[in-house]
Amino acid sequence: MQNTRYALALSALLSAAGASAQVTPTPPPSTTPPAPAPAAPAPVVAATPPAPTESAPYGPGMKVNISADGSKYIRFITWHQVWARYTENNTGTLRAPGKPQSDQIDFALRRSRLIVLSQLNPRFLVYTHIGINNQTAVSGGFAPAVDGKKPQLFVHEAVVEYKVNKYLNLGAGMHYQNGLSRMTRSSTINYLTLDAPLTNWPVIEAIDQFVRGIGVYGKGRVGKLDYVLSVNESFLTNQTGAFSTPLGLGTTTGTGAAAVNRGTNVAQYNPQGTNHIYQGYFSYEFLDQEANLLPFNVGTYLGAKRVFNIGAGFFYNKDGMVSRSSNSVLDAAGIAAATAAGTSAFNTVPVDKHDIALFSADVFFDTPINKETGTAFTAYAVYYNYNMGPNHTRFIGAANPGWGTDARRGNAVPHSGTGNVGYVQAGYLLPKNLLGPKLRVQPYASHLLAGYEGLRKSDGEQQNVNIFDAGANFYIDGHNAKFTLNYRARPDFTDVNNVNYKPEITLQTQVAL
Repeated sequence: MQNTRYALALSALLSAAGASAQVTPTPPPSTTPPAPAPAAPAPVVAATPPAPTESAPYGPGMKVNISADGSKYIRFITWHQVWARYTENNTGTLRAPGKPQSDQIDFALRRSRLIVLSQLNPRFLVYTHIGINNQTAVSGGFAPAVDGKKPQLFVHEAVVEYKVNKYLNLGAGMHYQNGLSRMTRSSTINYLTLDAPLTNWPVIEAIDQFVRGIGVYGKGRVGKLDYVLSVNESFLTNQTGAFSTPLGLGTTTGTGAAAVNRGTNVAQYNPQGTNHIYQGYFSYEFLDQEANLLPFNVGTYLGAKRVFNIGAGFFYNKDGMVSRSSNSVLDAAGIAAATAAGTSAFNTVPVDKHDIALFSADVFFDTPINKETGTAFTAYAVYYNYNMGPNHTRFIGAANPGWGTDARRGNAVPHSGTGNVGYVQAGYLLPKNLLGPKLRVQPYASHLLAGYEGLRKSDGEQQNVNIFDAGANFYIDGHNAKFTLNYRARPDFTDVNNVNYKPEITLQTQVAL
């Protein structure tokens, strides 16, 4: 059968050749053989590119251009900060109901954030910032003080902004265009130290929404002067409780008909505070100018810039605090009436209202030392003057690993109050290749010294707050991928007469895209 197919094919070819011969004459045989066909070019083999000596700069991040020239775009920024730490707790800390615990190793989600930033043309900007903070196994969840599960994903910022001219931009919404200090406007991605001292956000979660406010702002730059001014609503404090409790600014002695409630002369946030918040910050940039598209000041440039700035700022909220003097006394009937009235008793019982008036001055210096070896130096110092009513002091602990009936539980420290605060930090970026071609190391140290008039020993002497931190950043890809190891000597103010220092060791893993 196979031979038959070959015969049929050969017959068909001969028939085709015969038909062709009837149409086109056969050319005479050539005496010169045809030139050989040119040799096929050798196949091109793509050369393997050399391995990069360092990672490419992150640049604008995850940016999607929606116009050919890139003037219209959407940009995405996301980051997570995860903590693993050992904490020796403050006295009286509980880790579970009825279970005191002196120390523990725990894990925490310090921050998890997402920013969506969009520009339709050079004059219009819109961005949204959402996320969670401070989730531990025992706190930071739906019931922040005692439950770590299902933290609320909430809006940090929702802003629209219009560029009036090269000197002025106007914006509105839930924003972070804070006044007071450089660190009050700090980016949480590129800190020099493990974290901010928190004192830089003195009214956090009391009359703001996690350091943000609903309002309007104006920002811009005139020559080397960078400025921002804003007017925000004051959030309600949502304080509840009987008027005769410490929340009600008094303490009760005696029982029954002999009970007496006397004012403590200690200011608390005013549950009826509704006045606007005014704030601003001004910075003179002597050397390189910094980007001011977003309100996130850089903590350390890792030698990429030479920056020397001097700044000053303010924060003002009329009648933001309230207190009862020790001369305000309620008898048993007055206690009953005030307790029944709750916060409405503030309208009938004599109280003193106080303005929140905060001021600061700071200096920031960042410079490369040796560009060939990659060394750099960063330093920042700030002074705060806080006026928040008589004897006010507030305690806060970052991602607090414990809880209890006392505000000084877990890792809480005196956070803010009426008085003065000084804070300084410095770091040095070590030479390249010290720990290999990809890992950079930056040791640092910081010290906070605060004097709050509400922290006094039994003899009346003021007990100062000293908080020491030391550690190092280990950069794999700049601030986009780094580890931070931090040691803190933390003062335990459970007994103001005998302040003990407790160790706290934290390892942070950060990835930002």
